[in-house]
Amino acid sequence: MRLFKSRSLASEACKAGKVKMDGSNVKASKEIKEGDTIVVSLNPLFKTVRVKQFPKSRVNAKLVPDFMDDLTAQTEYDRVKLINDASSEYRDNGVGRPTKKQRRVIDLLKNSKDSW
Repeated sequence: MRLFKSRSLASEACKAGKVKMDGSNVKASKEIKEGDTIVVSLNPLFKTVRVKQFPKSRVNAKLVPDFMDDLTAQTEYDRVKLINDASSEYRDNGVGRPTKKQRRVIDLLKNSKDSW
């Protein structure tokens, strides 16, 4: 199943212990069958999928979700979205860098958010 963009990335994830099946690490050569549940650590997301069936031949990446069930809890997706929203700042295009005064205000707001 295509959870990674390439086989080499999938193999590296298996070697690093980021792919688990039945609670134990999986080697890249492990054969999976229909009904197997796989947990993959895609930092910071822990994605859980169940294999529905296998395609007869190679398919487009957009068709892969038809062959697996995403069992990842919505709370996991919400947690990742919260992490991404908190770690990024938004600035309009063309505004340029903040002035020294603006940067001090930004730092003040960031630090006050930590104290809440």
